Amino acid sequence: MKRRLAAGVLAAALLLAGCSGRSGGGSYQVDRPSGNDRPAPRETGQAHTSTFALDVDTASYGYARRALAEGRLPDPASVRPEEFVNSFKPDYPRPKDNGFSVTLDGARSGAVGWSLLRVGLATRPADGERPPAALTFVVDVSGSMGEPGRLDLVKESLRLLASRLRDDDSVALVTFSSEAETRLPMTRVGGNRDRLREAVDALEIAGSTNVEAGVRTGYDVAVEGRRDAVTNRVVLLSDALANTGDTDAAGILERIDTERRRYGITLFGVGVGSEYGDAFMERLADKGDGHTAYVSTPEQARKVFVDQLPAHIELRARDAKAQVVFDDRTVESYRLVGYENRKVAAEDFRDDRVDGGEVGAGHTVTALYAVKLRPGRSGRVATATVRWLDPATRAPHERSGTVDAAALTRASVWGDGHDSLQLTAIAAYFADQLRGGAAGGGGPLPGSPGLAALAARAGSLAERAGSDSVRELATAIRQADGVDGGGSDPYAD
Repeated sequence: MKRRLAAGVLAAALLLAGCSGRSGGGSYQVDRPSGNDRPAPRETGQAHTSTFALDVDTASYGYARRALAEGRLPDPASVRPEEFVNSFKPDYPRPKDNGFSVTLDGARSGAVGWSLLRVGLATRPADGERPPAALTFVVDVSGSMGEPGRLDLVKESLRLLASRLRDDDSVALVTFSSEAETRLPMTRVGGNRDRLREAVDALEIAGSTNVEAGVRTGYDVAVEGRRDAVTNRVVLLSDALANTGDTDAAGILERIDTERRRYGITLFGVGVGSEYGDAFMERLADKGDGHTAYVSTPEQARKVFVDQLPAHIELRARDAKAQVVFDDRTVESYRLVGYENRKVAAEDFRDDRVDGGEVGAGHTVTALYAVKLRPGRSGRVATATVRWLDPATRAPHERSGTVDAAALTRASVWGDGHDSLQLTAIAAYFADQLRGGAAGGGGPLPGSPGLAALAARAGSLAERAGSDSVRELATAIRQADGVDGGGSDPYAD
């Protein structure tokens, strides 16, 4: 009984405070003015700045798990470490308002002189019922979707969602193969659930994959049926293997960007299939100020359409960006893990014309850095600032937090009591190994214990927490180790 109770407590607390400034490590947060008439904050001696758009995508991790389950390594180009890290949701403190909390914590890595710094951002959960939504589903019915686990899984997902939508939601359905067709114009769900289910049941395979036609028609329908004071969104469900029409995405991206800016219509991309156009889907979602997920099983579909999609409907922030300024008196060098596709120029941090990311209610966003501190130095290591626009008023807001050297050096990431930070580190090291140790283009991520040790650590975490999601991570790492043969850290002593 005590063991079950302990596991339950850990499950509730897993992905929590890690080796945090919250427990005396020198991390705090402040609100900053949000005007556009001043440069990014810099203090005397500060020169290192890292700026990126926030990202809550998870498709890369889901697709990698699918590939490993089939006995093959994912294409390294499809491995985005930030999506591995953000597939797990730490329980960061939540703000009382509609902005972000900012939490910085860290610990020593397994490499001499190197520490891990985690920047955690979180929004307030939804209050009661979410606002209504106008959702335009754009479904790929081309020939490639005939493979088991593609259109059949999409139809099952949409049936599931149909039972969860509210009466005051609106839904439209567009399909595409060689051409696009509107199967259901924007329609209030109340009194029309059977009509929606019938439209879903009638979906059949036909033709080639003209993603351009599908997205163009989907946005036409979304614009025509848009509603004020609700979340207007296009949901693209496809294997993203475009072979007809505009297949380089340029024209599609321009249309998405135009409608996003004019009407606030965003894109949620849901990928399916063992062969999947991951990079194509990610580019569409990024330009559409949205995000991506990947599903290959009914369980994953339930998670995306029952848990994630409703959470994404109520927005807390638009065009959200983060900027981390490192103090070069304390920091010798640093490396952001992932976010290569989301980098923003430092001078564009406060330029609200430059795209950021959208973040929903109750979301977390995590960024992990490897930081090499100057020997013997103490004091501030970094200041992290998040900037976002209010979804309704477009007014800019900012909030900041800091961390000092003591918080990054007093304990090892692999020590007892740091399960949350350990899980973040395991996910990041796993992704880095899968893409060949190319974290940020600067070689392997310092401190990796190798795949076998990562699998063992993930397994121990899963056992303590009783967590299925962490258990799945441990399984994926073991599968990768079986294919790849493991690896070690060249930085380690």
